[in-house]
Amino acid sequence: MDVSLIVVVVVITALVFDFTNGFHDTANAMATSIATGALRPKAAVAIAGCLNLVGAFLSVQVAKTISGGLVDERLITPVVIFAGLVGAIMWNLTTWYVGLPSSSSHALFGGLIGATWVAGGAGAIHFNTVLNKVVLPAVLSPVVAALIAVTVTYLSLRITRRAEPGVVSRGFKLSQAVSGSMVALAHGTNDAQKTMGVITLTLITAGTLPAGSGPPFWVVVAAGLAIGLGTYVGGWRIIRTLGRRVSDIRPVQGFSADTTSAAVILSSTHLGLPLSTTQVCTGSIFGAGAGRRVAAVHWGVAGRIALAWSFTLPSAAIVGAAASWLAATGTVGVIVVAVTGIAMAAGIYGASRRNPVTADNVNDDPTAPTTDLDLAA
Repeated sequence: MDVSLIVVVVVITALVFDFTNGFHDTANAMATSIATGALRPKAAVAIAGCLNLVGAFLSVQVAKTISGGLVDERLITPVVIFAGLVGAIMWNLTTWYVGLPSSSSHALFGGLIGATWVAGGAGAIHFNTVLNKVVLPAVLSPVVAALIAVTVTYLSLRITRRAEPGVVSRGFKLSQAVSGSMVALAHGTNDAQKTMGVITLTLITAGTLPAGSGPPFWVVVAAGLAIGLGTYVGGWRIIRTLGRRVSDIRPVQGFSADTTSAAVILSSTHLGLPLSTTQVCTGSIFGAGAGRRVAAVHWGVAGRIALAWSFTLPSAAIVGAAASWLAATGTVGVIVVAVTGIAMAAGIYGASRRNPVTADNVNDDPTAPTTDLDLAA
């Protein structure tokens, strides 16, 4: 297949992944604000979409880590990157369908690692970088976020314990509108850059850019628009899980979780760490729930989410490896991978329409216990 054509295919596929990243991770920023009534669902996703776009322009450190750190660009081709993206998209769509807040970032890393391993061998993967900038942050970030959120929630409850409940509730709801917006901005600074990094890596492997280059401006704009649009679509299934099923979220907890998430994500972006915003935000919600009382956390749901996290990297890697092996056979193989991916995506979307979750019913969860979410903390 002509190099220029496959580059176009990879860029389009990367932007499709970015779009799925947006609606998959909308819950990170707005699930708690929607659950507590701090923001209306449609207004929340509109704000998140705009701030994801703005955040994409604030930094390129994470993009540089991905385009020049995880794999040896000399040993792979744009076809390999295409295969890795297919693996990431399939995992995103599958976990979105079942409402599990898994990591889009780790799906992307897994897909790329699996595809690269098949194409260039283990030597094409920089395992030290993977360990230090992917695996260790994946293990530590939700724990750190949970511990900070526990502390913030406890202190907030102590400080406001003698105040009038209605005033406290209204105050934290207003604060949530700000803190949730900060998470959306932080999400744009970190997650949009992952797609920028993938497209930049593609241009480097195709010889269009020299090794070590940062993302061109048009790549920044395209990635920001794709993730912003995906966020605006609204990943209502995962919003329901994080907002209703993880813990009985009240305004004080929502504020604590969002503030913690924004601080951790922005710090990682500054350091160039491609952190999983999903894991940070989920850990913050766990911590905020436990900050009021441990029993407020639905630990069965927590266990299923943690299990999904453990499967994300290897599952996406397996699909990416299979796609890489097939695509390496030539133009026909690339077409088969593309058609199969489109067919599977269409099947998942069709299945989701049989039991839709929308802005109108996102807070109507029959599996969750009845809670007084609108009362004071």
